[in-house]
Amino acid sequence: MTTLCKRILILAAVLAFLSPALRSQQTQKATHANQEDRLKKLEERADAVEKTASSAAMEKDYITRTQKQYESYYQKVLNTQMWTLGIMGLILTGVFVLVARFSLKMIDEQTKTATAGATVQMRNEYARALAKEVQKLWDSNAADVKKLKETVSVQFAELEQNLKDRSDFQMQFVQALAEDLDERQGDSLLTFRNALRTYKSCKPRNLIEAKAGATTARSLFESLRRKHGENYVDKAREELADSLYNDLDEELALAALHSPWLTPLIKERSPALPEPPAPQPAAEGLPLAIPETRPPEPDLPFDEESDSCRLLNT
Repeated sequence: MTTLCKRILILAAVLAFLSPALRSQQTQKATHANQEDRLKKLEERADAVEKTASSAAMEKDYITRTQKQYESYYQKVLNTQMWTLGIMGLILTGVFVLVARFSLKMIDEQTKTATAGATVQMRNEYARALAKEVQKLWDSNAADVKKLKETVSVQFAELEQNLKDRSDFQMQFVQALAEDLDERQGDSLLTFRNALRTYKSCKPRNLIEAKAGATTARSLFESLRRKHGENYVDKAREELADSLYNDLDEELALAALHSPWLTPLIKERSPALPEPPAPQPAAEGLPLAIPETRPPEPDLPFDEESDSCRLLNT
């Protein structure tokens, strides 16, 4: 029994030692068989891919050839159609040009005929209208020229009168100064009064400055003071009572600024009855010219010499 047991144990040990080797050999055989199957499958797939690639290349070549054939065909068709359309366009253009030229020629002839008739009619109507307008313009210009002549004549007459009044005033003032320098106070007083009267007649037209009238009045009263000596105040009061000095308040006030002795006499002066206004020469039915206005001059020293020079330059 013990021997049998020992043998059994030895066999078991041998089997246990040899079993992994047998298993590894079986595994290697199975793995080798699997690898061969995979290689076969890969070769089959490669062959299938090569066949597919060759068929795709052939199909691509076929498609390319077919596409080129169709492109050449359609290009020829397109060229043919373009030539056809070009020829038809040229034919239609020529026909249109001929028809348009013929129509324009007919329209031109009709237009010339209608224009000639309308031109003659318009020329006649224009000549008649122009004759009427020329006659109206002639009549209007004649009336305007007549009015202008009348207005200009009135203005010239007024300018001539203004110039005459200015010249008279200047001449009288200069003559009065000369007589005063020659100590002929009687004559200078008369001449100063005439100059002041001329200034007063020009005052409504603003022809002579107020300072010129003030200078004339001051020179008159200074000449009167030199003539009458001690009685000059009474004589000046009598002189101021004259109606000549009505409406000359501004000039008297300016004269009193440089002859203070006149101030109380002017304040106590009672104006006399107004003298009747002098008639102004003016043609009936004619417009009066607008009086000339002068801008005010700056205040200057109010001495007799400067006033005389300024009056001469007025």
